[in-house]
Amino acid sequence: MLKELERASGYGFEPAVPGPVPFGASFVKSEAFKLLFREGMALVEETASYLDGDGRTESNGLGRGAALAYASESMRLTTRLMQIASWLLVQRAVAENEITPAQAQREKDRVRLAVQDQAASDAQFATLPERIRDLVALSLRLHARIRHLDKLISRSVETETVRTSPVAQQQNLLRSIFEIG
Repeated sequence: MLKELERASGYGFEPAVPGPVPFGASFVKSEAFKLLFREGMALVEETASYLDGDGRTESNGLGRGAALAYASESMRLTTRLMQIASWLLVQRAVAENEITPAQAQREKDRVRLAVQDQAASDAQFATLPERIRDLVALSLRLHARIRHLDKLISRSVETETVRTSPVAQQQNLLRSIFEIG
């Protein structure tokens, strides 16, 4: 049918890239990524402002146990947000063609999106100022979203690498020939 349409219109159709479009390549150039980037960076700025300002004041009024929980949560929050910011900046570099998706995959060794939960027990966490509890919750949700997207992008890059690498194609062919069963 496509050939018939090409003949009837006088225009040929040749896709720019044969095969499916990799998710990562399309996502990092999308409006959804731009929104995610702005959301992540705004959370980083908001958290830094809070921890350097009102958070410092609020933490001074806490008891010993709550102050320890506050210090622990603020360090975990800062670490989580640094991971998020690093991941977002690497993906933006891919979107702006500063690095390739394969180079971004190699950067993952430096930017580990480790699973993190709140460190404080629920009872300790409840004694913390409301604003830090909100920031922790927001960062955990954003972190989970980014980990999910990272898995999708990683699979997309791996699939693209296997699809385009002649060596990987030959290796897969040899594996399939010698597999039993």
